[in-house]
Amino acid sequence: MRQILQQRGMRFVFFANLVSMMGSGMNGAALNWSILQQTHSEMSLSLLVVLQTIPAMLLMPFSGVIIDREDRRHLVMWLDAARGLLVLTVALLVVFHHSHMWELYFMNIVISIGFWLFWPTINALIQELSHEDHLASANSLLMAGVQGGWLLAGAFVGFVYNRIGLGGVLLIDFATYVVSFLCYFGVREGRHVVKPVENFAMPEHLADNPVQRYFHEMRESFSFIRRSRAVMLMGIAWSLFIAAMLTQAVTTSPISDRILHAGAVGYGWLNFGWAMGAFISVAYAARTTTRLGARHAVALSMSILAVCSFFMGTSHLLWLSVTLFFFMGSGRGWGGIAITTDMMQRVPKHFMGRVQNTFYFLGTGLQMFTAVLVGYVAHHIGLARGIAIIGSLYAVAAIAAMIPTHERVSELAEAEPVSVE
Repeated sequence: MRQILQQRGMRFVFFANLVSMMGSGMNGAALNWSILQQTHSEMSLSLLVVLQTIPAMLLMPFSGVIIDREDRRHLVMWLDAARGLLVLTVALLVVFHHSHMWELYFMNIVISIGFWLFWPTINALIQELSHEDHLASANSLLMAGVQGGWLLAGAFVGFVYNRIGLGGVLLIDFATYVVSFLCYFGVREGRHVVKPVENFAMPEHLADNPVQRYFHEMRESFSFIRRSRAVMLMGIAWSLFIAAMLTQAVTTSPISDRILHAGAVGYGWLNFGWAMGAFISVAYAARTTTRLGARHAVALSMSILAVCSFFMGTSHLLWLSVTLFFFMGSGRGWGGIAITTDMMQRVPKHFMGRVQNTFYFLGTGLQMFTAVLVGYVAHHIGLARGIAIIGSLYAVAAIAAMIPTHERVSELAEAEPVSVE
């Protein structure tokens, strides 16, 4: 990882994600807690998850193509600028007591759309900036920034929410977007796009027809996925992982409120435990993924998440729940690094945006169903049963990762970034 940090661009990416994720983590945690306190219903949280998912799913079939066509650094900067201005607007409405519930939902929907464009873009940018032999370390560095930010957010928001309120949290989030924008500005100069290899070059008769070009590029990515059983199975595990992880937003604050009776401070401790585990996973994830292989690493990490989820609904002690969240966060960090590393090694650079978004689309589609299901079960049947549904998703992801494929990691097609003056 020290070699990665010696690269100027990667240092800026690390710091940008550290700061940005701190703001985003505070925003998400404070918003979830605020809505729960106003509505006292898990169904309101599941509605929030569904509303932020539908527009993102409508965008995903197109955003993968955009990521593969455009300069990924510029895309991230535009996303930071747009989301930062929206957060600032809503923050001022909250501070001056002119906000309504629909504005909070709308802000979360737009930020979610930005997130589902940001995350595959930053993954593709990391793949583009890193040498093939350093992909695991580069993903660990990315995760260190992301989870370091979430760690600071988890340790901060639960303890200060009662003092500064939602408006203060949103103003801090806006400031982090400004810092992130400036960091990405310094990653490199000029406009850079990834040029497809000769075998995948765009036919001349399609170059001037945007509709036909779009469908041609999508068919290319689907064909690539169908040809690789390993990519297909790992992608399924990835989709289940995404659905389970995002659905947890429906249950985390109710765990603190209804099971632990610990209020906002307990919610802060749970987020802290999760983020601390994920941050610590950075220290061992690259090494263990290389030693065990990505498939076994994913299977083990998803199993940890499943087992801890099944136990979570039975714990009435804050320290035990925080410990379980710590192990779940560690499994999340390890699993995320192992999955993205395996995908970056198998998927050519000019396909990365489209292939990622295919499985993100499946994961968020499943999340729409599981969020409503978990919210209904948690509210009407029992919170422990809702948490168990999330654990089942992690368990199926572990099974998908364990299915043998007998495929070796293929060499990346040479598709180097091309500078466009």
